[in-house]
Amino acid sequence: MTIKEIAELAGVSMAAVSRYFNGGSLSDEKRRIIGKVVEEYSYTPNALSKTTRADMCGQIGVIVPSIHSDSMTQIMTGIDEILKINNYIFILCCTDGEKEREVPYLENMQRGGMDGIILMGTVMTPHLRAAFENSIIPIVVTGQSFSGVSSVYHDDVNSMRDITLLMLKKRDKVAYIGVDEEDEAAGLARRRGVEKAFDEAGIGADKLIKAVSSFTVDGGYDQTMKLLEKHPDINGIVCATDMIAIGAIKAIKASGRHVPEDVSVTGVGNSWASTWINPPLTTVKLYFEECGRAAAKQLLGMIDAEETDVPISNIKLGYQIIERGSI
Repeated sequence: MTIKEIAELAGVSMAAVSRYFNGGSLSDEKRRIIGKVVEEYSYTPNALSKTTRADMCGQIGVIVPSIHSDSMTQIMTGIDEILKINNYIFILCCTDGEKEREVPYLENMQRGGMDGIILMGTVMTPHLRAAFENSIIPIVVTGQSFSGVSSVYHDDVNSMRDITLLMLKKRDKVAYIGVDEEDEAAGLARRRGVEKAFDEAGIGADKLIKAVSSFTVDGGYDQTMKLLEKHPDINGIVCATDMIAIGAIKAIKASGRHVPEDVSVTGVGNSWASTWINPPLTTVKLYFEECGRAAAKQLLGMIDAEETDVPISNIKLGYQIIERGSI
């Protein structure tokens, strides 16, 4: 049995059940109804220690897939800014891209008495969904939008559509280097944005030349080399990330071609490196620090919620196309 099922049986929200277990404010009637269901089903919240509001530790758990990512650093900067103002600190755990480590981290942070958790850039799995539903503390996800989970995410579809349309105004043989579509945002949504642009330009998504890379410069380099060998007439490459785009530029130069004279390149992220390469990279600016600030504010609001149930909140951020010399 999960907290979600307890909430359904009691006819209340998951937030109300979480407050029941962590000592939050509830009406006597809701506390009685929830308590009756808990007693009837002999339910304990996944053997996790319960934390009362009097014992709030002033700590937030933050789980990231990488500590070497420029975007993760910016998001953490935004989180820290808001937490400092509110006298909170965060405890960081890194999965190193190993998704199976997320659920143990979520459970250990609850045992450790964290007041809430921010989980960055994840992929939804049945085990992760169950962990969300069993959580006795609030959780906010960044970079993805999942049903039933509060989140802050980016407009990956439309940002990719816009930068691809910019490319298609200048080039007529355009390829796309994406990432694994298990990642719904960077993988699936960005690819859909590129295809949307191809359809709107009258070319047709079925004409799109595609490749899949890792989130690395080396991945972008390798996939670009393969594309240029198979399709030597390519004159534009749209990339799902700045790192992939930087690898693409290296490969284009290594093949004896020039950027942007022979092949134009675009990225996503507006990383610090995008202005230091030659030529500087045309890219999508995503508001990563604002993502961190919004996630922290969202989580603190959930922690501080009193009697009124907190609805699931999904915040979609804007973007900006930064045109530089690579296109």
